[in-house]
Amino acid sequence: MSVTEIFLIGVGLSMDAFAVSVCKGLSLKEANIRYNITAGLWFGFFQALMPFIGFIAGSAFSNMISGIDHWVAFILLSFIGGKMIWEAVRGDGDGDVSCKTDQFKSSLMFPAAVATSIDALAVGVSFAFLKVNIGFACGLIGVTTFVLAAFGVTAGRLFGVRFKGPSEIVGGIVLMIIGVRILISHLFFGG
Repeated sequence: MSVTEIFLIGVGLSMDAFAVSVCKGLSLKEANIRYNITAGLWFGFFQALMPFIGFIAGSAFSNMISGIDHWVAFILLSFIGGKMIWEAVRGDGDGDVSCKTDQFKSSLMFPAAVATSIDALAVGVSFAFLKVNIGFACGLIGVTTFVLAAFGVTAGRLFGVRFKGPSEIVGGIVLMIIGVRILISHLFFGG
């Protein structure tokens, strides 16, 4: 498998992490590189880790993983999206939509990073069959995801500055749509 193919796989795998980062960036009032780095590290690390785990697991667990990966991603993304919507509707007491930087807490970043990297686990299994250099592949996927997730936070923040009110609701809905898309894709279209 070529470097270009692995890079394109990395870009494809990172699209969900990018979308979640955009949603998280919607909650920011001001630019702060710390949030870009936080999102990049969480998403990049898990996008790099999951193919490695899948590679190690190999074909012995591929049927079990592919049978539930879509449900796990759907449940996690729906929960995170629902929580964002709930907090936005509830507000912060002053009648305005809540715009909080707690979207970057470990308790929210961990499930988001796991949910967006589930597909990478199955990719890692396929890497085992293709005899891909797993260290290089995981590194490239991780770096690609880091960059796109970090950029996603800024993109979300810039969008959120213009549309402060409903931004968290939209972000929550987007997360839930991603979860539903993953579920429908696996249930009805095989992948």
